[in-house]
Amino acid sequence: MNFGSVITAMVTPFDANGSVDVQALRQLVNHLIDNGSDAIVVGGTTGEAPTLSHAEKAALFKNTVDFAGGRVPVIAGTGTNSTHAAVELTQLAEQAGVDAAMLSTPYYNKPSQEGMYYHFKAVADAVSLPVMLYNVPGRTGVHLSVETTAALAADVENIVSIKDASGDLDHMTAVLSSVPEDFTLYSGDDSLTLPALSVGASGIISVAAHIIGNDMQRMVSAYSAGQNRYASQIHRELAPIMAAMFSAPSPAPVKAALEMMNISAGSVRLPLVPLNEEEKELVYRVIQHNLFSSAV
Repeated sequence: MNFGSVITAMVTPFDANGSVDVQALRQLVNHLIDNGSDAIVVGGTTGEAPTLSHAEKAALFKNTVDFAGGRVPVIAGTGTNSTHAAVELTQLAEQAGVDAAMLSTPYYNKPSQEGMYYHFKAVADAVSLPVMLYNVPGRTGVHLSVETTAALAADVENIVSIKDASGDLDHMTAVLSSVPEDFTLYSGDDSLTLPALSVGASGIISVAAHIIGNDMQRMVSAYSAGQNRYASQIHRELAPIMAAMFSAPSPAPVKAALEMMNISAGSVRLPLVPLNEEEKELVYRVIQHNLFSSAV
């Protein structure tokens, strides 16, 4: 299933009291749709999912669906390391009207490949939503194998896609060689967008698209049109912004960058902390030079 080329993993806006800011969420959804996002992931890692309660997530899913108004697909991040909790949350997301669910590999408890197979199957079987797997070994401590991904794609009808944040192009290539043709793969690393497209990825699930969504669309379009040299030039121009968005634990840098663009996103929740002055200056310099100077 294809959700477009540039999907934004949306931050969760918080107000001054640390509560979810619903009005800021409306503004943010409109900003993303107007600036290059083909779809939105809500309640994922970039949305600080580990710090959100089930009730907050359910409201976040519903509000995002309402604010998107059918203009783009809404994908709910519903992965956790408890299969029972993931089933419950994915069912809540389905009731909220989302278009798909994204399930990260279970973190901390380090299940086997067999355990991950049955975890994902149990969640997908509990809903009728299309399901996107999310392989992110750097955060979860487990790596979803090519064989397990292929088995899930073959055995579970509504498992239709994967976000791959392994950073391993060989792994992505092997996955794409092992799954049905209509099973899609999205890069989970902004800096690998163009290389991932070259091995058959459908696009990117991006943090930097909050800031440079239209430029990322321009890069993808250039590549799709066979303008490889131009796509490479755009990639090189965007690379400093992509790097700056991960210059401190995410999503603190992108929230700071949004504030610089007068898009309210608030701060981050503990255990994350806001950028210090030195970190803010780094982000500001990169944004000022690469974005506002019309260098891209």
